Amino acid sequence: MRVYYDHDADLNLIKASKVAIIGYGSQGHAHALNLRDSGVKDLAIGLRPGSASAPKAEAEGLRVMDSAEAARWADFVMVVTPDEGQRRLYNEDLAPNLREGATLAFAHGLNIHFNLIEPRADLNVIMVAPKGPGHTVRGEFARGAGVPCLLAVAQDPGSLSHETGLSYACAIGGGRAGVIETTFREECETDLFGEQVVLCGGLTALIMAAYETLIDAGYAPEMAYFETLHEVKLIVDLIYEGGIANMRYSVSNTAEYGDYTRGPRVIDDETRLRMKTILGEIQSGRFARDWMLENEVGQTSFKAMRRRAAEHPIEEVGEKLRAMMPWISEDRLVDKSRN
Repeated sequence: MRVYYDHDADLNLIKASKVAIIGYGSQGHAHALNLRDSGVKDLAIGLRPGSASAPKAEAEGLRVMDSAEAARWADFVMVVTPDEGQRRLYNEDLAPNLREGATLAFAHGLNIHFNLIEPRADLNVIMVAPKGPGHTVRGEFARGAGVPCLLAVAQDPGSLSHETGLSYACAIGGGRAGVIETTFREECETDLFGEQVVLCGGLTALIMAAYETLIDAGYAPEMAYFETLHEVKLIVDLIYEGGIANMRYSVSNTAEYGDYTRGPRVIDDETRLRMKTILGEIQSGRFARDWMLENEVGQTSFKAMRRRAAEHPIEEVGEKLRAMMPWISEDRLVDKSRN
């Protein structure tokens, strides 16, 4: 594994480029503002006409164009729109307008790895993927730190794709923490797996199942919320800081004993077999196909699942309890009015 830092990069490569960020959501706003603060002067945001994100970008003093215009103008184009719309975006707005020899960049490997997008042969195709949500990418940069980034190259006709990608990664703060060399395949498949079995799917399913178990046993919703959701951050922060051993050092002996003896009864060999099945579905492209089919029918099932999840009682009790803890909102990562 090769890791690069600020001193390994030539920041002038990205500073000398006309950079278009396509999208201004969580990642888009972070990339754009960090690039601006790193001295990138020729910077624009590409959005669809009438996008609600346009006023937010303009409020930051950023130039806004439609996506096709941005593709014609730029020589470095970073796509940070939702995965499900990138194939259409590329086919309709980017492919007909990208300059010959331009760099086409992504923050996630899904569309390239699974051949949903087949870039023109003359394009330099790279990935710069921060290992954190956009709000963290921006917050860490603003305080003088950074979030590690992954760097991969899929096409390199100009022979400078790696150097240009490294320059971009450092301009958004990655070089302060470390830029790790990888491939589109490795990033995409491990990222999807981590999201599905631990970070999003596994964690939320575990929290909600534990909450429901306590409620069904007659415990107060507030107690169930604190013990199964609220305190997750305390444990995760300890693991984040120094690994699992650091967490086990910091908790009580009672908690550590329960960890060793009861944890494997929750996550057992059958769970591992299901994890392997999920990984196989990712590797074969089944998950990507399922997700794209879901979008072809207007996200009907997805939106229904989102609605049912938002209506879960844990969300209602959580909203009431968080109102008693104003420090949470004071230090919030997500400000929907700005990004």
